[in-house]
Amino acid sequence: MSKIKIIALGGVRENGKNMYAVQVDDEIFVLDCGLKYPENELLGIDVVIPDFSYLEENIDKVVGIFLTHGHADAIGALPYFVEKHDVPVFGSDLTIDLAKLAVANQPKAKKFKDFHVVDENTAIDFDQATVSFFKTTHSIPGSMGIVIKTDEGDVVYTGDFKFDQSAVPMYQTNYARLTEIGSEGVLALLSDSANAESPYEDASERDIYNYILEAFEYHEGRIIVASVASNIMRVQQVIDAAAKTGRKVVLTGRDLERIVRTALKQGSLKLPDDDIIVPIKDIKQLDPEKTVVLETGKMGEPIKALQKMAVNRHSTVRINQGDLVFITTTPSHAMDTVVAETKDMIYRAGGEVKSISDDLHASGHAGKNDLQLMLNLLHPEYLLPVQGEYRLLAAHADIAHEVGMPYQNIFITGIGDVVSYDHGKMHVSGQVDAGNTMIDGIGVGDIGNIVLRDRKLLSEDGIFIAVITINRKTKSIVTTPKVTARGFVYVKTSKDLMAESTQIVTDTVQKNLDHKEFDWSHLKQDVREDLGHYLYEQTKRRPVILPVIMEVNQNRQRSYAHKAHKNTKTEVPAAKQAPAKKTAAKKPVKKAAAKKPAAKPAQSK
Repeated sequence: MSKIKIIALGGVRENGKNMYAVQVDDEIFVLDCGLKYPENELLGIDVVIPDFSYLEENIDKVVGIFLTHGHADAIGALPYFVEKHDVPVFGSDLTIDLAKLAVANQPKAKKFKDFHVVDENTAIDFDQATVSFFKTTHSIPGSMGIVIKTDEGDVVYTGDFKFDQSAVPMYQTNYARLTEIGSEGVLALLSDSANAESPYEDASERDIYNYILEAFEYHEGRIIVASVASNIMRVQQVIDAAAKTGRKVVLTGRDLERIVRTALKQGSLKLPDDDIIVPIKDIKQLDPEKTVVLETGKMGEPIKALQKMAVNRHSTVRINQGDLVFITTTPSHAMDTVVAETKDMIYRAGGEVKSISDDLHASGHAGKNDLQLMLNLLHPEYLLPVQGEYRLLAAHADIAHEVGMPYQNIFITGIGDVVSYDHGKMHVSGQVDAGNTMIDGIGVGDIGNIVLRDRKLLSEDGIFIAVITINRKTKSIVTTPKVTARGFVYVKTSKDLMAESTQIVTDTVQKNLDHKEFDWSHLKQDVREDLGHYLYEQTKRRPVILPVIMEVNQNRQRSYAHKAHKNTKTEVPAAKQAPAKKTAAKKPVKKAAAKKPAAKPAQSK
């Protein structure tokens, strides 16, 4: 009888960062290893990845990482894991190539080579379980679900999926395989919830292509298409529509070029004409009416790139009068304000905006009907909604209940929750250390809540710095405190405030020096509190107060005093001979005067 544990290390109660660990006895199967892009409050953070602590503590039990598809929410954190741990990685042909691309971009992970290509016909036997795969429909080719076959039944992870009856063969779901898995007996289903709340039916990809083609046919000027770099299906549709309307496609950004090159190499992306794609350096030679600019932005995020185009800060493209900006991606609700601001900036620049989400519900994730169809095909005993914020997980639970699944068999977990199956029953049995690891530049996990809090305060009220030098031996202040501010007040117009702040720092420091039990931490804290109270009373703001307190080095003082004493002793005799020194000093003058008469005869000659 196998002991099974299912642990969400990411991907629940949040968007992205998918990572799930399924432990069967003493073997751990890791499903996806993704990242998420930070929300606005994570100032300066580039990306967020899962906390690997649990897997690192049990690294000897990890038998492999199994990837469902090639998007960043499934493979983005892989380089940070494999740079420390040599664990085999499994995925479809395109997924593995994109994973290699991600790993190659991380200097510390470049040496990792343990990649294995699998397909829907692959089955991998391990000691405690067998892992197999099934094809799914998503916005990128090579998407697969994962089946972990155990003695107690199958644990199935769908990955990102939807059902599209008109999908081309490369993207089609294998319904027969799903029926086969369902007949074997599914113990637990980890199912995509990202679109569970939507009341709309997903548009088919055929309808989306026709919509793009229509936009290309009826606009006479240049078209700038905003898309996600890894949405290979959308890239293919844009290229096909451009070819049919006699336009050339210009790719912007290295990320997009690398992904397109990889997809072309794998045959996942096909070009109607060999010369359909034009290098960015030749964009000025193209007729605007025959040009499509495909913009994906840094890390695949096109919205910020559009803003740069609108204000002429983009490296190569500027939005001009008559340009159509065609947004073919569906941003999350958290981006609604940013998207609205971007549209306004585009109109100010003279362009116009068309968004695919205004007329069609385009999503790569399953809606209500698709989720219920998946449940009816697999007939799981238990459901764990994953991939979505809490409201989406709860909506998925309601959808499952509508098809007959009791609520007690549905587990809405948090990050780190352990769901165990033993004695014929599944239940929440505890928690493991899990959370967010923030990436800022080359720093991995060195940014915590305290740093983020300080960044937030700095962004809101600025910083106030007070510098002072003290002499603890004489209990005196050596120099008058110097105070300055950045992002708090304009110093030149706040002279009274700065002067009073200087006096407060002086008084606070002197009080601490007079105290018998002098303590550095107490001194700095007192300066922060006294100065903070005064500044808030005067401005109603709370800047970050940074006291910089320096101390005179007593040893150096003694050393300098000793040298000065020695120098004084040697100079005393010289001082007594001051008159002789004056005489010696005049000698050169006398010599110069003596030479003058000799110079005059020379002049007379």
